[in-house]
Amino acid sequence: MFHDLSALLGPYGVARSTDLVPRVDRHTVGAWVAAGRLLRPHPGIVALPDRFDEWPTRALAAVLATDGALSHSSALTVWRLAPQQDPVHISVVASRRALRTRGVTVHRVQQLTTDQLGSLPVTLLPRTLTDTWGLAHGRGGTSRLVETIRHAVIEVLRDRRVFPRQLRTELVRRPGLPGRRELDSLIGLVEAGCQSELEIWGVEKVLRGPGMPRFAQQFRVDLGGRVAYLDAALPELRVAVELDGAAFHGSASARERDTRRDVALAALGWVVLRFSYRRLIHDPDGCRRDILRVCAARRALLARR
Repeated sequence: MFHDLSALLGPYGVARSTDLVPRVDRHTVGAWVAAGRLLRPHPGIVALPDRFDEWPTRALAAVLATDGALSHSSALTVWRLAPQQDPVHISVVASRRALRTRGVTVHRVQQLTTDQLGSLPVTLLPRTLTDTWGLAHGRGGTSRLVETIRHAVIEVLRDRRVFPRQLRTELVRRPGLPGRRELDSLIGLVEAGCQSELEIWGVEKVLRGPGMPRFAQQFRVDLGGRVAYLDAALPELRVAVELDGAAFHGSASARERDTRRDVALAALGWVVLRFSYRRLIHDPDGCRRDILRVCAARRALLARR
C-alpha cells in the first residue's frame, strides 16, 4: 500500500512513531527508517530526511521527544527576536528525566508555564528573555548571543511587549542568574527612556560624564499639531541632544524629517545638538565639551534677559 509520507507526518515533516501506529503498523515504520525514507533523530521520533535540515522541524522534533517546551534562545527565535540556531533548547519540569540526544539541550526547571505559538510550545516571553540572558552571560556564552539578547530586551521593553516589573520579577526568582546586575542596569536604562544601544552608549558615555547636568530622556515637546520626543533635554535651558544612529538617520528622507523638526523646535526657542554615531563612539569627550559649552552660553543668555 502506498503512503504519502509528507501527508502522514504533517506540515513539519516530523511525528512521534506512536502517533503513526493507528494508520501504519510499527514494522512498516521501521522498514521506512531502514530504507532511509525516514530518519529517527531522537528515540520515538521519525522525520523526513529532506525536512530535518529545517530548524522548525528540528525544534518540533525536540519538543515531541521531551514533552517539553522550547526555551532560552530557541524560544527567543519563535518569539521572532533571534535568528535560528542550534542546539535546540528545551525546558522540562524537574521531575522528568532529561533527554540526552544530539542537537538538543534540556533544562530541568521547577516551574514551567508555557505559551503556544503555532505548533510550538514556548516559555513565556519574560522567562525566555531572562533564560537567554543567563545563557549568553554564562559559561559557553558568546558575544553574538549577548548582542542578540540585549537587542531583544531593549526592543520588547520599548514596544511594551514586556514591562520592567515582569523582568524584575524574574530577577527576584533568579538570584544566581549570570549577568544579573547587567540586566537590571539595562532594564533601568530603557525604563529611563533609552530606546537603542546608541542611546544607551550616549547616556552612559556622554550624558552622564563628568560635570554633565541631569538630562530628561524622551522629553515630550508639543510642536503645534504634532509631538516630538527628544532623546535628551534640558528643559530649563531649552537645549536638546539628539543621538543619530546611522541606520535611522542616513537616508535623505530621514534627514529632511529631522531638519523640519529641528526648525520647528528652533521656532520655540530650542537649540538642538545632533551627534552622529561615529562622533559618539569615537569622540565622547568632545561631545561632552560641545554640550557643556552650549549650556554655558544658554545660561549666560538667559541671565541677561
